[in-house]
Amino acid sequence: MKKFIHIDMDCFYAAVEMRDNPALRDVPLAIGGKSRRGVISTSNYIARQYGVRSAMSNYKALQLCPHLVLVPGRMSVYKDASNQIREIFHQYTDLVEPLSLDEAYLDVTDSPHCSGSATLMAQEIRQKIFDKTGLTASAGVAPIKFVAKIASDENKPNGQCIITPDKIPEFLAVLPLGKIPGVGKVTLERLSALQLKTGKDVLDKGEDWMLRTLSNFGYDLYQKCAGNYQGKVHTERVRKSLSVEHTYEFDLDTEQACLDKLPGLLDELQRRLEKQNLITSISKLSVKVKFSDFVSTTADQVSDGLSIDVFSALLKKAFARGKYKGVRLLGVGVGIKLDKDTEGQLSFDC
Repeated sequence: MKKFIHIDMDCFYAAVEMRDNPALRDVPLAIGGKSRRGVISTSNYIARQYGVRSAMSNYKALQLCPHLVLVPGRMSVYKDASNQIREIFHQYTDLVEPLSLDEAYLDVTDSPHCSGSATLMAQEIRQKIFDKTGLTASAGVAPIKFVAKIASDENKPNGQCIITPDKIPEFLAVLPLGKIPGVGKVTLERLSALQLKTGKDVLDKGEDWMLRTLSNFGYDLYQKCAGNYQGKVHTERVRKSLSVEHTYEFDLDTEQACLDKLPGLLDELQRRLEKQNLITSISKLSVKVKFSDFVSTTADQVSDGLSIDVFSALLKKAFARGKYKGVRLLGVGVGIKLDKDTEGQLSFDC
């Protein structure tokens, strides 16, 4: 039987700011810069009581919480704290899969620590994180990888949830399908239209029906809801794309105004590709445009190298879809070629 731990830091960026500046501890706080056109990256729990959430515009957040304190992010500080946390993870197992700076999966199946108790290891890890960084973390422990991730959110902040093997069937039966990693908003709407809302609904339909109706996705979803999908921790994550984007203080009102921003975005994209030795691994180019009404669109084209001409053509195509609405955000990105040896690692495996 596998033993997975999912560690998720509590409002990580905001927690770092509150740790370093005690004056911020008892006020609604969000990370996102001071520009009204910025976007919230995270908020503390006080701000969340007002409805402030990540990916929300600063303008909207301030409407919900007029006394919200906005501070710019300090990525280098967050990375330093994240590195300290990962060092603690590796004291318990080498099978660590970081998902971001503030969360990771650990496979502790064969770890000798705490007499092999994943529950005790999770408690120790959380305590060591607090002792080392002054930050709190929540944990989920389960014999199934994606269940551990869901469980880590059950007792936030600064708590943990254990789903023992005997509790798995009951847990999955009542589990809302939207909580399963990989089931997004559009997919959830499709499942709801089929009267599929919980794990039990999926099991009641049966494996054959799920396969016939939803193809391989339906089969995989059935296996997850049946508890047959343990998952695997990947210690090396394969990058499939890389992009840069920028939100502008004032809308870009014309196609030419957008085109004028391309060289700067392209220069930044090229620097990031060269830094990660990916400049020769490009498979496609893409452009993202977010309009003043927050509707987004993308355009892409197969390509094996960076081209300002291709990016310009894609931008013109994307801009036209807005019917001349202002543009608040532009992004450029690339798809990354995969070696045959790494293609199999890209399947969704939670």
